[in-house]
Amino acid sequence: MIQQSTTEDQQTASAKGHYRILVSDAMSSEGLAPLLDNSQVECVQQTIEETSDLHSYDALLVRSSTTVTAELMDQMTNLKIVARAGVGVDNIEIEEATKRGIVVVNAPDGNTISTAEHTFAMIISLARKIPQANASIKNKKWDRKAFQGSELRGKTLGIIGFGRIGSELSKRAHSFDINVLVYDPFLTKERAEKMGVELADLDAILGASDILTVHTPLTKDTKGLLGEENIKKTKPGVFLINCARGGIIDEKALYNNLESGHVAGAALDVFEEEPANENPLLAFEQVVATPHIAASTKEAQLNVASQVSEEVLQFLNGMPALNSINLPTMSKEIFDTLQPYYELSRKMGNILSQSMKTPVQDIDVHYSGDVTDLETSVLTRSLIAGFLSSRVDAPVNDVNATIIAKERGITYGEKHRSDDSGYSNLIKATVKGEGKKFAIYGTYVKAYGPRIVRINDFNVDFYPTGHLIYIQHTDRPGVIGKMGQLLGKHNVNIATMQVGRRQEGGEAIMMLAVDKEPNQNVLDDLTSIEEIIMADKIEV
Repeated sequence: MIQQSTTEDQQTASAKGHYRILVSDAMSSEGLAPLLDNSQVECVQQTIEETSDLHSYDALLVRSSTTVTAELMDQMTNLKIVARAGVGVDNIEIEEATKRGIVVVNAPDGNTISTAEHTFAMIISLARKIPQANASIKNKKWDRKAFQGSELRGKTLGIIGFGRIGSELSKRAHSFDINVLVYDPFLTKERAEKMGVELADLDAILGASDILTVHTPLTKDTKGLLGEENIKKTKPGVFLINCARGGIIDEKALYNNLESGHVAGAALDVFEEEPANENPLLAFEQVVATPHIAASTKEAQLNVASQVSEEVLQFLNGMPALNSINLPTMSKEIFDTLQPYYELSRKMGNILSQSMKTPVQDIDVHYSGDVTDLETSVLTRSLIAGFLSSRVDAPVNDVNATIIAKERGITYGEKHRSDDSGYSNLIKATVKGEGKKFAIYGTYVKAYGPRIVRINDFNVDFYPTGHLIYIQHTDRPGVIGKMGQLLGKHNVNIATMQVGRRQEGGEAIMMLAVDKEPNQNVLDDLTSIEEIIMADKIEV
């Protein structure tokens, strides 16, 4: 859903020349200087419980202590923007804010250096046993032999996830003469070469790394990424580091492999459940742990407070919010017209991202028919945001999507065509990279909603939502029956099925909507059918 406009409210506040801003969590006064020193702003620093006139505030700045719920928004009837001085926004009900036309922003870059430095400090601490030696000498022991460490020079560091933090970490590793391997399914060869790192697949990085660190968001795909199976693939004596999100490393599997000695040590700043005072991993001497402080430096806290202060001022003065978590503002008239196409373009980007497994260098979007009369740049940004949202380790929105694409070495463009291919409106999006390309065509029909009407050269017609299975196969009698029987065996019910083919007996595709998310066993069994070339799940 596109965020409705607060333009009229903004203009009213601007005419008054005065804004009220509530800072409900402790923040750096130096970081808040853009607000505290501004004559247009009344900046109040006090908790929600201490505030009796919540309805009068235009903006709310929070860290992690304040939970921004629907009930709080009900009380803050004049609220236009919520700013989180940090990256995570778990304490803000984003969907509720979007429904109410409230912009939510964060500070995605403010703690990048802090987290990268903390990760490197954890690596050094493991390699040289610094925490253990420190504890020993403070207990009035002098046991030099017990704390013999290892040099980092010549070791191999494996980085899983190469966003902002992973990139900064690689720079520091190079200064220590460490070899850097990177696993990131969406990292291009060009960017890897530019950063001086070597791309590797997951199995290769698991088997070659002396030190393995994770820097991905926590998603369905990354939860338990380093579980029992993958940890067993690592080099004996490996060090594992997690300063990203609790749950990426399976703690039970880590415990087992620390106990067996396969994992020589681990450094953890985050845990599956926090506080982690009773976590059994803390019993291991070879585990270095910190209480989720990777982003806790004076500089980082100053940076995030300063970033959101500037962002709030910019937005209240009628400028776009560059780090918006939800959506950019627009008039209600434009909102009502664009909304169905916006949802379609976001879904198309999402499907493209899941269907194109390789790195992408280029995204082209072509518009034809009635849709060309609209503000298509908003739709292009929405499509790019949908494409990038599962590929990067930071929140992606319509405003920052093109910036993140540029950082990733992805070019993009849009064109208007007079040919509508028989549709009153049509959006075609093509992604290209490493000699491969994938194209998807979508349209919006008022009576039927958003539809995907073509994938590559195959005509289809399906509603892009829910659990989908995309199958490439050879068009032969009986293949649909085999597929149906197999899904029945796995208790996967087919809701709808679309089949497209170029010619009888040739290449064909199926797009199935099913009632539950298929697991990997289902997909593996589908590809065991002779006629089925590929089967992949798509979640929309």
